[in-house]
Amino acid sequence: MQTLALSTESRMIAGAVLLTIVTIEFGGWFMTRIARGGVPMTDFQRAFARAGHGHAGVLVLLSLIGLLYADATGLTGVLLWTARLGVPVAAILMSGGFFAASAGRGATAPNRFVWMLWIGALSLAAGVLSLGLGLLTA
Repeated sequence: MQTLALSTESRMIAGAVLLTIVTIEFGGWFMTRIARGGVPMTDFQRAFARAGHGHAGVLVLLSLIGLLYADATGLTGVLLWTARLGVPVAAILMSGGFFAASAGRGATAPNRFVWMLWIGALSLAAGVLSLGLGLLTA
């Protein structure tokens, strides 16, 4: 059996990512308030709140898995850092984008902060592409 050894950089990023789970827990509590009708929101805002919370959880988990794989690639320099940070940055931008784009009393459509979603999607694509290609060519 082979022992898994994380680089110092991946270990530090993983530690920081794990700490963000507390904010996702808070989001889960907030979602229960929304579901019980305790927070006045439009249907659009409820949908974006669910999407933001869901993306946060899934992308944080994918971030942690990706860090394990990043150290198994032969990537160096910018490509290695893209493989390590693309998904965690996407988790922040995409979930934050859903929340920010739906902010405001009575909002029924995304506001100008919807750009965060698209930058997050680009970060996610760059992260998984560099990680996947790095694993295939290792």
